[in-house]
Amino acid sequence: MGKNISLLIVFVLSLCSCKAQDTTTDKTVVKDFDIDRYLGSWYEIARFDHRFERDLVGVKATYSYREDGMIKVVNSAYKETLDGEKSEAIGKAKIPNPMEASKLRVSFFWIFYSDYLVFELDEDYQWAVVGSQSDNYLWILSRQPIMEESLYSDLLARIKNRGYDTSKLIRVKQKAN
Repeated sequence: MGKNISLLIVFVLSLCSCKAQDTTTDKTVVKDFDIDRYLGSWYEIARFDHRFERDLVGVKATYSYREDGMIKVVNSAYKETLDGEKSEAIGKAKIPNPMEASKLRVSFFWIFYSDYLVFELDEDYQWAVVGSQSDNYLWILSRQPIMEESLYSDLLARIKNRGYDTSKLIRVKQKAN
């Protein structure tokens, strides 16, 4: 668990150091975003490779309200296999500007926050594409652990149209419900 925390710290610090916005990719976020509908569990379907998530499968994020009004973030995953060692990281999120609610800030370590930008979102809140101001971070999320190939292909086209290199996406193994 200590190693996972160390990796998480490296992740947060690396995100904080990547503030410069790249103008080659479209970073517009969804306009109508309802955090209440976004709360709950999301499965990671695909991601760009990162040291802090390397060899993790069955990745899941669960969002809920905290007593202070912020959002509790619980990330869980398994090491290497779906039967591997389970790890969990607990963080918090906030919406700095309610007029741009789909631009969240997430922290897993003290006061260091990183971008959490909702680029694409299903009208029924069943899938999402999330990234940051850096082109190095991108995730495809779903309410279900397995995504239909036609939907995945559609999302790849959307991401590519935004200027991202979709060949860098790694599919994440998930347990079927």
